[in-house]
Amino acid sequence: MKNNKNSLTSHLLELRSRLLTIVSAVLICAIILSPFANYFYNLLALPLTNVLPQGSSMIAVDVASPFFAPFKLILLLSIIITFPISIYNFWAFISPGLYKNEKNFIAPILISSTLLFYLGILFAYFIVFPLIFSFFTSIAPQGIEIATDINSFLNFAIKIFFAFGLAFEVPIITFLAVMLNISTVDSLSKKRPYIIVFAFILGMILTPPDVISQVLLAVPIWMLFEFGLLLAKLIKKNKGKSKPA
Repeated sequence: MKNNKNSLTSHLLELRSRLLTIVSAVLICAIILSPFANYFYNLLALPLTNVLPQGSSMIAVDVASPFFAPFKLILLLSIIITFPISIYNFWAFISPGLYKNEKNFIAPILISSTLLFYLGILFAYFIVFPLIFSFFTSIAPQGIEIATDINSFLNFAIKIFFAFGLAFEVPIITFLAVMLNISTVDSLSKKRPYIIVFAFILGMILTPPDVISQVLLAVPIWMLFEFGLLLAKLIKKNKGKSKPA
């Protein structure tokens, strides 16, 4: 009983230490990036400001927005940048309780899911933002001056980033569903029409109410589903070949 209590205490102490490491990394990164807060905000807003009509600009509705909007961005950016540290500490905490085959399985999943999340954010910034902002500004009624609030824009950008970051995890979800025997490649292949419909419904929920951004999210979800399915099929096939007759 005493050993169990000591073991639980040691695990809780280690968990606290890991969480403190993660929070410290985020705060240190935020402190380092703080002097460049306005630069990073301008960089984030570039896809919008590039397509604004001549003479238009972004505005700050709230008095404190010019301070809080860049600061909020820096905090978010710090969390994204230090995400590998968070993943490493999570891995270091759970790995002692895993078997060797589980370690070999989970480590690549954590790394690839992190990379896919970053890829989703980059896709949103470089592909989605220029297209949807061009669309939004082009359909404004004549005589309406476009002046986007900096805080509203940031909230919009964060929503899009997380939508695409999470959407790009679809190959991992598909792969795990097959490898953990939750489903099979054949079963998922037969459900492809439902997956496509679900992708477009998800696009409607997670993106602004316009067709372009919905399609830009739904199509990658579908393609990434196909990629995860192909990957799971290849690995299952290789495992079948490696088994002794």
